[in-house]
This record gives sequence, structure tokens and C-alpha cells, in this order.
Amino acid sequence: RLDMSTSGLLVMARGRDMERRLSIAFQQRRVDKRYEAVVAGRPDPCEGDIRLPLITDWPQRPRQKVDWALGKPSHTHYRTLAHDATRDLSRVALVPHTGRSHQLRVHLQAIGHPILGDELYAPPPLCQAAPRLMLHACHLSFSHPQLGHGMTFDSPAPF
Repeated sequence: RLDMSTSGLLVMARGRDMERRLSIAFQQRRVDKRYEAVVAGRPDPCEGDIRLPLITDWPQRPRQKVDWALGKPSHTHYRTLAHDATRDLSRVALVPHTGRSHQLRVHLQAIGHPILGDELYAPPPLCQAAPRLMLHACHLSFSHPQLGHGMTFDSPAPF
């Protein structure tokens, strides 16, 4: 599933049984998902893991937040692909190892590199710096839920 503002690939099942099988594959982390985003600043180090527990911010739904006491474990790997020093923006590749709501958006904001165009998590100047959320699901790879053969789909980021 994708946040409404996220562009890119998504998979849809045909029929209840295929939906169940795909859902199990996602739950068991047998689906390879990769995203690209444009973020403020330059992540340091240029590659790393973000492990911050997330929970719904009930008074500000649909926002999520980091909560060390009650949050669910969440893990995102990031890698900087390019940096624009003039505008102080970076293109990053993201791999969510867990699938929490808004995980990529909250994790990047929490480490000080919000995604451009993010109406929920970026400060107003960064939200207005792009015409849309600069987050794109660019790669999906999984085994066909009925036939078992590998399937890989790629969609380059349009930004």
C-alpha cells in the first residue's frame, strides 16, 4: 500500500485468495520494496539505518510519531544517491524493512531530513519547495502468489 501522496508502483490482487497470499508475503517481508525521495540537507553518514519506534499521533491523526515507550519497532535503510549543494537537497534511496504507516516520511523527518513537499511532516518552506510529495515507489520484487516465479517491476522516479 502507498500513502495517497506517494507515487509509483503498487500491487493489486485479483481475488480474495491472491490478496491473502500477497498480504502474507508482505507480512513475512518476502517483498523487496525500494523508494526514492528528495530530502532537505545531506544525510550524514551518507548511508545508514534508522530504527525508531512509531505510533499514531492520535490527537493529530493521520500523523505518526516516534514514541520510545509505546511505538512499534520500525526500520528503514537509506543511502544518499546525489546531493545538490546549491539547493542543499539530496536524492536518497530507501528500503523499508518494516511497513508502518508513514514510516519513511517520519523516519526522515526525525533525523532532520524531511521529504520535500510533505504536507504532514515538513516545515512550511520545505513543504512548499515542491509541487508534490517527493517520494516514489520505484521497485517491487516478489514471487507470484500462485505460480511462484519471481516478478520484478521498476518505475523510475519522475522527479
